[in-house]
Amino acid sequence: MTLPTPHFRSTGAGPGVICLHANGSSSAQWRGLSDALSADHHVLAPDLYGAGRSPDWPSDREITLRDEVDFLAPVFAQAGEPFVLVGHSYGAAVALVAALTWPTRVRALAIYEPTLFAAVDALQPRPNGTEGIHAAVAASVAALEAGDPHEAARHFIDYWMGAASFAAMPGPRRQAIAEAVRNVRRWAHALTTEPTPPDAFAALHLPVLYMQGAASPASAHAVARALIPRLPKVKGVEFAGLGHMAPVTHPDIINAEIVRFIAATGDAG
Repeated sequence: MTLPTPHFRSTGAGPGVICLHANGSSSAQWRGLSDALSADHHVLAPDLYGAGRSPDWPSDREITLRDEVDFLAPVFAQAGEPFVLVGHSYGAAVALVAALTWPTRVRALAIYEPTLFAAVDALQPRPNGTEGIHAAVAASVAALEAGDPHEAARHFIDYWMGAASFAAMPGPRRQAIAEAVRNVRRWAHALTTEPTPPDAFAALHLPVLYMQGAASPASAHAVARALIPRLPKVKGVEFAGLGHMAPVTHPDIINAEIVRFIAATGDAG
């Protein structure tokens, strides 16, 4: 079976950096970081399945993080080796699985709140801090089944960004998110059924920058508690007053941290 080809943005020259976006977003969220790094790095920002200009996955209910990793193979090939992986939310979860899949190709990880809820559930049955996201997904799915994608998007966005956040967005942005959130069942399946046991991430003997926002929902912090102790070479950074969508809402702050980390880890494998 021939896989479809992802659309990706490519800029600069030098050691490779691949940036993976959050759900409801696209490669465009990394424009600022690309600008900051492109003077001496080759920065590639792909659109994941069903986002931006990439083709869609054939199911609206099931996908795996490994499917996303396989889809990105052409991007990995373009980046050269070894490269840095940057990820936010769903994209950060994909980055973690990619690093386990291709350990010799990835030299460092910079991740902001990977939403790998399966790791939390594997360590502790609910209640375990993930109840809020499961409720938000259930409400979004119910709205989709009722034929109201904007209401589905409201539940999803307001969970991550706070009450009334979706209503405060410009109309075109609301419409784009409403179209993207049709895949919420698929995203939830990937993030809650990922079979990788939490202890497997102890095999990632590479520098990891693990960022989180102090104001993020409990589910994001639950994942951090599950993963950070298992990453052998992790640097944890928490941003006061920022939330889960800080790479989008406060890109200058987050991008500066990523740029410092990439410089500190050097360009050799």
